[in-house]
Amino acid sequence: MRIDRAGWPFITGPLAPAALAWVVSRSTGRRGLGRLAWPFLALSAYMALFFRDPDRRCDRVPPDPDDVLSPADGVVMVAGEPQDGVAPDGEWQQVSVFLSVVDVHVNRSPYRGEVVESSYRKGSFLAAYRKESAHRNERSELRVRDGDRTVVFRQIVGVLARRIVTRTGPGQRLATGERMGLMKFGSRMDVFVPPECTVTVTKGQRVRGGETVIARWPAAG
Repeated sequence: MRIDRAGWPFITGPLAPAALAWVVSRSTGRRGLGRLAWPFLALSAYMALFFRDPDRRCDRVPPDPDDVLSPADGVVMVAGEPQDGVAPDGEWQQVSVFLSVVDVHVNRSPYRGEVVESSYRKGSFLAAYRKESAHRNERSELRVRDGDRTVVFRQIVGVLARRIVTRTGPGQRLATGERMGLMKFGSRMDVFVPPECTVTVTKGQRVRGGETVIARWPAAG
């Protein structure tokens, strides 16, 4: 399975003390020291799991042009009416996805189009499942436009996530479901679509990034 490049320092880092413990145990004959390597090996294995980057349906089959896809794996926290003080200016519907520490953390663009705005704001590191994390936590926001269709989405860090990686910016075009970054260690993603879209998920539903349709535009024409 593919591993996101941001994960390699976290995967290889624990291997050094594991190797040291093994070498010392062999050279001194103190076999018990070799057991010290196991926690580091387990940590390295977890990091490989965390930074996994599996292919999804959108990587093989172009999504329907009216579909808005989940930007991440996780559980839907909000579906429909936006939380107070969270949505951008204007009228929007909101879909928020909470990512646990065992979910895939590679993020994908929920909809296609040109990135016309991007912003980054420092903030707190509250647990991502808390309502106030949406407007108090550190976050990155992108606005994607395709013709007269606009979608806004945010990467929001949580209590453990301390870094947002955003690999796109103004002037670049994204395809629906295209990889565009990741968040390290527990977080949430908010997607805002206009009122004319139909939200197709419900609170508590599990979703998969690049596969689950979270909203749908009315068919053109």
